[in-house]
Amino acid sequence: MTIIRVKRVYEPFSSDDGYRVFVERLWPRGMRREELRMDLWAKDLAPSNPLRVWYSHDPAKWDEFRSKYKTELCEKEEILNELRKIENLTLLVASKSDLNAGAVIKDVLEHWNEFMDLCSSVKNNAAKM
Repeated sequence: MTIIRVKRVYEPFSSDDGYRVFVERLWPRGMRREELRMDLWAKDLAPSNPLRVWYSHDPAKWDEFRSKYKTELCEKEEILNELRKIENLTLLVASKSDLNAGAVIKDVLEHWNEFMDLCSSVKNNAAKM
C-alpha cells in the first residue's frame, strides 16, 4: 500500500517519512540547506511563477488554482509517474496552509487514472488549436 503525505519543511524529520521530496520552487525562509533533509528537490513540479503569484494562497482561489495547476502538471507526467511508484513518499512544502501545491500533487498521485484522463483532454484541446 502506497503512503503519501504532505508535510511542512519546518516539521521535524521522522524515519517514517520515507522518500522526502521538496516540491516548491523557492527555498523556505530561514532554513539552511543542511537542515532540510530531503531526497529530491523537484523544483519543476512547483506551480509556474505566474500561477503561484496569482494564487497567493487565497482560499477563495483554491478550486481554480487546483484546476490550473493540474493542467500544468500534465507537462510533468514523467516525474510524477516515477514518484507514484514510491511506496512511502513525503511531499515537503513551506506553506502554512493545507491548500498548497503538495496537496494537489498528492491528489494527482492518488487519482492517477483521472489525472491521465485530464491530461489526454488537455493534449487533445491543444492539438485542435
